[in-house]
This record gives sequence, structure tokens and C-alpha cells, in this order.
Amino acid sequence: MRLDPERSYDLIGDIHGCANTLERLLDKLGYRKISGVWRHPSRQTIFLGDIVDRGPRIREAVHLVRDMVEVGQAACIMGNHEFNALAWETPAPPGSGRLHVREHSERHTRLIAETLEQFAAYPAEWRELHDWFYQLPLFIDAGRFRAVHACWDDSLITPLRAQFPDGLINEKFLKASAVYGSFANTVFNRLLRGTDMRLPHGLTLTSDDGFTRSFFRTKFWEENPQTYGDIVFQPDALPELAARTPLSELQKNELLQYPSDQPMLFVGHYWRSGKPSAIRSNLACLDYSAVLYGKLVAYRLDQEHRIDANKFVWVDVEKPELPQ
Repeated sequence: MRLDPERSYDLIGDIHGCANTLERLLDKLGYRKISGVWRHPSRQTIFLGDIVDRGPRIREAVHLVRDMVEVGQAACIMGNHEFNALAWETPAPPGSGRLHVREHSERHTRLIAETLEQFAAYPAEWRELHDWFYQLPLFIDAGRFRAVHACWDDSLITPLRAQFPDGLINEKFLKASAVYGSFANTVFNRLLRGTDMRLPHGLTLTSDDGFTRSFFRTKFWEENPQTYGDIVFQPDALPELAARTPLSELQKNELLQYPSDQPMLFVGHYWRSGKPSAIRSNLACLDYSAVLYGKLVAYRLDQEHRIDANKFVWVDVEKPELPQ
């Protein structure tokens, strides 16, 4: 999907059902609700995905974002949670060894439970939403800047464009992702979930959400890492033994790079904390853990070619976001 690079945009990170907070952020950015839709006289919003799951007002958040997109006030890319919702509902192809593209495991059920519950009384809306998710591109490339939910990988995006020039995938491609190691499977994992690496020495870690993992999320821009601790990019710290373990030369060479001379890239996904800021002059993550009472963050993009530290705007998520 291509946008006018000369226009001004407000890029907004993962919402996860925090509709009240999103309205507060839009108001702070100068948008006003007119005829039921949030609008700005000169700017447009780009949502970085993960509108659904986890939060208290998922249905309201989806309607707000979808209404803005449909009247041309916003664009929205697909996050891994929108993909998860599609994959949850979609039968897997024969021979894949599963019933649905996304297995209905205990962990997956927990992750989508809030969304399914909040749409339970609105089955027709849920079916329509399923179709709308297919209208969310996997990436935006406006030339001067780019947006993807988790990770930009030219080695995947270039052949993906050959099949889907606008980044909009179809059900056939989604079904193909049920086969581990397939091109579709690799695309969704890399672009929507990022890069990862197995913990050394057979170690595991248990995250704050109670899930035990043997893999951890890694940076895709570090230029000269030496240890596992240098490349970790997630809220959960590595076990001390893992963090100080040296990376092999093979591991270093296999790490993905997003060079500093590439266009500005905006991602969500990674649950950052603290004061919003750029990772590098051409890379910013706008996910600051809104649904965990962090911040809902926007970046006000105008005509700059490098990220300006003064153009991050945010609101803190307040306790009233929870149902009363």
C-alpha cells in the first residue's frame, strides 16, 4: 500500500481495545468527532495494527478505526492479532495436521478470548470484521517512510510485492501459512511477529503473562552485537546466563539488519516502556504497552527524513479504561 509521502501523518501504536484512551489521544492530536467519525482538517492517521485482543473496549476501538479508514481519515496495517483472528476462524488446508490455521490451543484461546466475548452478541459484525481484516495491508511503503507491525525484511517484502503489490493478502495465502516453513508462514511470522532466537543451554523463560518460552524476540538493527543480551528486544529479561552468553559468528551473520541509510521505519508490537523515543534516527517503535497501563503513543510525521525526538505525542492509560 502506497501513501502520499508529502502529506502529514499521525502514526499510532498498538491499541488492544483501549478505545477511551485512543479518543483522548486523537483529541490531543487535534482530531474532532464529526458525524460520528474522528477527523482532522489536514492530517491522516496510520494505525500500526493490533487493534483487537486483551483490552476492555475492543469492539469500540475496531469501530473507531474502521470508520476512520472507510472515510479516508486513516489507514491501518495488519498486526499479528488481526492475523490471529483471521487464522482462528479459517479452516486449515488438507495435510497441514490441524483443524484451523491457528490452532485452538489453551494459550491461543486465552489471547483471543476478550475479542470473542465482546463480539459474542454481534455475530454479523464479527463476520464483517473478518472480511475487513483482509483489507489491512501487511506493510506500507511511502518511499520516504515505511510502516510494518513488527519487522521490515526486504528479502520477504520484495517477493511478496510480486504476488500482492498493495500488500493485501487473500485467504489462499493465509491458509498456506498453516504449513510451517512455507513462504506465507515465514512472511507472517517475520513481518507481524519479528525475529527471534532460541535461548542457549536449553534455558527457558516465563513471561509476565504466565507463558513459558524457549525463544526470545531479537533486535533487527543491532550492528555489532556480542552477546545474547545485546540483541534481546522484549519486556521480559533473559536469564543471566543467557544474557552473557557470546553469540557465535554464524549467529551474528544470520541476524537481520535494517541499515541506518534506509527510509524511516515505524513499528509497533514490542511492548516498550519509559519515555517514547526513537531507537535510531530512522527507526521508532510506537507500542508502549497501552493495555498494561502504559502509554498510547503517536508520532507526528511531517516532511522530515529522520525521526525527530520532539514529535512523539502520548497519553497515559488511566484506570477508568477498565469496565466499571
